[in-house]
Amino acid sequence: MTTIKKISLSEEELISKLKCRDTLALQALYDMYSAALFGVISRIVQPSEVAEDLLQETFIKIWNAAESYDSSKGRLFTWMVNIARNLSIDKLRSKDYKNSGKNQDIENNVDFIDTLKTVTFNADVLGLKDIVTSLKPEYIQPLNLVYFKGYTHIEAAEELNLPLGTVKTRIRMAIIELRKHFN
Repeated sequence: MTTIKKISLSEEELISKLKCRDTLALQALYDMYSAALFGVISRIVQPSEVAEDLLQETFIKIWNAAESYDSSKGRLFTWMVNIARNLSIDKLRSKDYKNSGKNQDIENNVDFIDTLKTVTFNADVLGLKDIVTSLKPEYIQPLNLVYFKGYTHIEAAEELNLPLGTVKTRIRMAIIELRKHFN
């Protein structure tokens, strides 16, 4: 296994090589400051994939703006942190980033809803409870257990002390009756 030697230059050498567009300076810059800049970015922007992209954008911007760096106004690291911070804040404010939070994969949304556990089904608001109570009494119990209390068919069969097939048949018949109210 080979170890990769990290490049380290003094700040003056680094600035000089950056302004001369020496690619060695870019590698040294990355080796010396990438962890610190990533830490700054990831505190502002949470998804690590987005933070990694912003880190890359930060180094590109540093490379392209190296000529504008003025050592009399502050240290190189402070200048780079400001670039990283500004890019991160711009990303948070961007319409693209805001919309990406709204347009997630279905798996992410299901997981998000599951973690909140605040989503409830209120059958009273829909008037469904009133319709259910108009069904035959033998249909009401399995329907309540399965659809309103979250039981599985097997759990409902055990709770009602009925065969599984009977519970499934009663639920199916109840649904057929309910469809008549909505069609």
